[in-house]
Amino acid sequence: MKRVLALLLMFNVSSVFAENIIIAIVNNSAITYKSLEASLLNATSKVDKVDIINQRIAEVLQIEKAKEFLLEASQNDVNLALLEISKSNNISLEQLKAYPEFLSLKDEVLEKISILNLQRYVTKDVTIDENNVINICAKKSTSTIKQIKIAQIIISKVEDLNDQDTAIKRFLKKLSKHISKGASFEGFAKLHSQHSSYLNGGTTDWIEVDNPTVAMLDSLKDNEVSKIYLTDFGFAIGIKLEERFVSSSLKQCTEKLIYLKAEKFYSNWVSGLQEQAYIKIYHDAL
Repeated sequence: MKRVLALLLMFNVSSVFAENIIIAIVNNSAITYKSLEASLLNATSKVDKVDIINQRIAEVLQIEKAKEFLLEASQNDVNLALLEISKSNNISLEQLKAYPEFLSLKDEVLEKISILNLQRYVTKDVTIDENNVINICAKKSTSTIKQIKIAQIIISKVEDLNDQDTAIKRFLKKLSKHISKGASFEGFAKLHSQHSSYLNGGTTDWIEVDNPTVAMLDSLKDNEVSKIYLTDFGFAIGIKLEERFVSSSLKQCTEKLIYLKAEKFYSNWVSGLQEQAYIKIYHDAL
């Protein structure tokens, strides 16, 4: 009887050891068989198993960077994600927490949100050339929308006066009168505008003509100064610089192009992490 118990004990210990055997090292982190067991059991070849391990290696490196950049998911973000998971499965959060693998699920959610935060951080400055957008996206729709580019002088505050609105409007009327007589709008914008666009003479990005204020600016003649209008940053005067007609699906098309470029940029960035990291895969353990 004792011999049988000893054999059973040896079998159980061996099983636990096999499940927790280290199959890869990434910098200072170990990847165990147990952590990837479900995926590895479904793999049909050793090549597939190595691909699964490499994918986990990439995730570990991204999580390391997320921690380094202080981008790890907050507890609130994790809780909100878990609440959404419970709702999508038509169960309460308490029922989800009773799930035997809840702790593993919670860890997975934390990792995925952390990696998403890292992706956003790394790709935040990815842009695409405007001319390429027009060339690629203009053919994707037969309907068009009108956009204009304007220059603005925006004033949010005038010193030492109680009736700010009246004082600001009076000041803008004075500037408008000078511009109408030949003064440089760009020069006045650089000198007086209290918006960050003053750096480039008050010039904006392309604006869709989709509200009364923009329509008013669109109706301006060459070098004509607009009436005073209200913006989110203060009162303003403006002039119309350019106009164009673009595809109505331009925004969606642009977002897709930026997404594809960001996806490629991030993939290359992660590959760079792998090249710089210490990685060892124990192929004999697979």
